[in-house]
Amino acid sequence: QVQLVESGGGLVQPGGSLRLSCAVSGFTLDYSVINWFRQAPGKEREGVSCISSRAGYTAYTDSVKGRFTISRDNAKNTVYLQIDNLKPEDTAVYYCAAKIEYATQYVCRPNGPSFDYWGQGTQVTVSS
Repeated sequence: QVQLVESGGGLVQPGGSLRLSCAVSGFTLDYSVINWFRQAPGKEREGVSCISSRAGYTAYTDSVKGRFTISRDNAKNTVYLQIDNLKPEDTAVYYCAAKIEYATQYVCRPNGPSFDYWGQGTQVTVSS
């Protein structure tokens, strides 16, 4: 019943932009924390961003600050990750994950700690 579906990935040249989407069904964004992760071949999964909707709080890992922006559209029950100035090292499968959270002041962290639901991922490839 609960689903997270990522979309928006693709092939792009260095310096280009993409907007990834995470469509949520089965629960409302008002009572959840959403994180974006990425995993490149041969590398560990890396948390890149998160949003605590009720707290109005967002966070990013250092390597993406200034280039990545996380946002939400409550009417569409969708979380977005806007990626600007893409670099080859951004190439990875990008996943969204959700944790049900009712606390107004919950402060999320890009890497977790744990999640109730995961999407299947969308591929981002940055190449000249």
